[in-house]
Amino acid sequence: MSIRKNKYGIWQIDLTTPFGERLRCSSKTADKKLAQELHDKLKHEAWQVAKLNKKPERTVEQALIRFLEAAENQKDLETKIQHAKYWRAALGQRLISSLTSDDIYNKIPTHNASTGRKLSPATQNRYRTSIMRALNLARQAGWIDAIPYVRKNSEPKKRVRWITQEEANRLLDCLSLPWMREVCTFALWTGARMTEILTMTWDKIDFSRQLAIVTSDIAKSGRARALPLNREVINFLRQKETKRISAYVFHRGKGKLITDIDREDFKRALALAEITDFRFHDLRHTWASWHVQNGTPLMVLKELGGWETIEMVQKYAHLNAEHLLTYANHVKLSSKSPFDTVNLLAKNDELPENKKAVSY
Repeated sequence: MSIRKNKYGIWQIDLTTPFGERLRCSSKTADKKLAQELHDKLKHEAWQVAKLNKKPERTVEQALIRFLEAAENQKDLETKIQHAKYWRAALGQRLISSLTSDDIYNKIPTHNASTGRKLSPATQNRYRTSIMRALNLARQAGWIDAIPYVRKNSEPKKRVRWITQEEANRLLDCLSLPWMREVCTFALWTGARMTEILTMTWDKIDFSRQLAIVTSDIAKSGRARALPLNREVINFLRQKETKRISAYVFHRGKGKLITDIDREDFKRALALAEITDFRFHDLRHTWASWHVQNGTPLMVLKELGGWETIEMVQKYAHLNAEHLLTYANHVKLSSKSPFDTVNLLAKNDELPENKKAVSY
């Protein structure tokens, strides 16, 4: 039988396409007439695909499955699963070809379903990115010819907060926990992210090449990268290795993995050092800012910090404009020019008082 009722009273569809493929799905209704209509519609569409070379209609749910398959080895898989669940509930049974820009934009969540708290524009944009990625994969698979345009919400400009070396030394001196002092010092030395530091193990330190390896499962980009270590860091690590009691480089003393910094110690140290509006991640901004101020080119900084694109480090460019002076000096006025500053001043002095240019 092509349709049958399950134990919950919902009609199930079971048919075979002209290609010999078996199609089984729920009609999601207890009304036999409606279930039969859906069955006939699916059967007709399957015939059109087989006999008239019509593209098969695909649902958003099928696109989301593609989306999760592509994200299988990515670091933020859990977040993408959460997004896929949301979009499945919101639009899962819709045909991809029927979606409009408004359909998608109006379904972007604005509040957290559990807490009721309003989602930030950045979080809303991440939900948008997930559904657009799913639709783009559907387009690449040939399921649809084009995808709707869905605008992003405007986000606040990224802040760049950094401190001077004097302030950094004050902060380190005010930390009461030795391991916190080590972690913060390492962050200022290398620009490494918190997770990269706390999960670092001794087998990832290459003393001969002066590198630490950030593996793909830890790296924010999902791709492994090398973390260059300067001589100060190497000396620090060699000394620390003589007292090694754990596979982890940084630990509280018992050798176990640290999953977060001690935020109370960090907050207390900031207050004592009289530093405001500063977060742990700003140690990375500080490291990058110091590099730019000391002349490190942005392309080099991008590689040192493991950023994906040059745009991600452009926010530090204003901290050093010395490289522009060479080009600024390319345009000069000839000393014989009638517009020469010295000549203008001399001519101004020769004029009667009532004809002189007003000086400010």
